[in-house]
Amino acid sequence: MWIILAAAIVPGILLLYYVYSKDFNPEPKRMIYKGFFYGCLSVFVSTLISGPLMKLGLFVNQPSSFAEALQTSFFGAAIPEESAKLLMLWLLLRHSPEFDERYDGMVYAAAVGLGFACLENLMYVVSAGAGWFQVSVTRAIFAVPGHFAFAIVMGYYFSRNHFDSRKITEFDRIKVWLFPVLLHGIYDTLAFSAELSPAYSGLITILLIWFCYRLFKSTRDRILREAEQNRQQSIHNIDDQYDQ
Repeated sequence: MWIILAAAIVPGILLLYYVYSKDFNPEPKRMIYKGFFYGCLSVFVSTLISGPLMKLGLFVNQPSSFAEALQTSFFGAAIPEESAKLLMLWLLLRHSPEFDERYDGMVYAAAVGLGFACLENLMYVVSAGAGWFQVSVTRAIFAVPGHFAFAIVMGYYFSRNHFDSRKITEFDRIKVWLFPVLLHGIYDTLAFSAELSPAYSGLITILLIWFCYRLFKSTRDRILREAEQNRQQSIHNIDDQYDQ
């Protein structure tokens, strides 16, 4: 049982440590734990959104065509899950004095997103029974890093909305929700489509791998760029205090 538990949550913990380790001024661990817990809660919050959408006929559990795969990807997964995660991120940071640097948005969003990913992963791995190892490996390669990437995008724009509120447009404001939803929806659509079309599954799988590679590369570059900017700003602030 401990092996299954580790297989489900270790990939998410490692990714969270990666983004946390790049922070020049590390956030309080209690806030990281709280964000992770909020992310776990967002799994259940997302069902409160997806349930009514399903009753409205906006998606089905088992898509049998590309159109149904597209609907299920967005209305059954991307929209409810990213909405729930954004709500939890907002609840976590709305009155927090710890949210005082741009990079913090990505750290806390990663905590929420990976809390969601770890609990979801655990549910999938446990329900897989004897096939738990294959499921855990597949999700460790694709699903968990996917949630991580969506979270970093959300955190980046969450910080922009917070620190650059006077400089951004109304369209910029909705990017914090829109871009994670779009990336999540495209990801799931490719994954569903690969299962639905045996004739083109190989090609779609290659396209999914390419999409994930570009997504992960962009995510890594954004983390490193924002972390360096945060480090330079912190050094600049320290120098200013010393000069005074």
